Amino acid sequence: MKLSPSLLSADFGRLLEEALSVQPLVDCFHWDVMDGHFVPNLTFGPPVVNALRTRLDLAFDIHLMIDRPAVYAPQFDVRPGDTLLFHLESSDRPEDALEAIASTDAAAGITLRPGTPLESVFPYLDDVSMVLVMSVEPGFGGQAFMPDAVDRILALREHIGSRNVEISVDGGINSQTIRSVVEAGVDVVVAGSAIFGLPDRSEAIAALRRAAA
Repeated sequence: MKLSPSLLSADFGRLLEEALSVQPLVDCFHWDVMDGHFVPNLTFGPPVVNALRTRLDLAFDIHLMIDRPAVYAPQFDVRPGDTLLFHLESSDRPEDALEAIASTDAAAGITLRPGTPLESVFPYLDDVSMVLVMSVEPGFGGQAFMPDAVDRILALREHIGSRNVEISVDGGINSQTIRSVVEAGVDVVVAGSAIFGLPDRSEAIAALRRAAA
């Protein structure tokens, strides 16, 4: 299991310091890029993500919660090992988003809202390296975990089969919910408030890893 802290829950006034404080203890960083249209929230865009890309060593999973991923994906200064994830429900055709991401150094990933039929992603499994299962409605951190996500992860893992596609989960992950998603077959676990919402980040991360094991 890879643990990916969501920087949406970090202190934006100390974003680099927050990321550096956990970098030795985690596997990658998760960025929730929101445009205020696809979801009712506005966070960081390419200038912020790109500024920290030059200062952090770990891979970035950049979750594009935006209407036009095909337009904005090429504006991120990504490296091999990074992943740009777009929503199947965005305004751009999935084929256009995939083509735009292919013009970068990042791998492509696809994301589904909790209410989107899981089968919608099946035609694209040969074109992506990651599927992100949302276990909350996208838009804000700190929401409660939706248990239905476990069944979706189990079904997705079965359908992926031998494909080299990782499953990530994001939303409501804490010490009480992490084990269920890991047992269901998740490869990458995104946690925000369960890490940055606690004063001792090292202990918070250790607690998540203990609970997952």
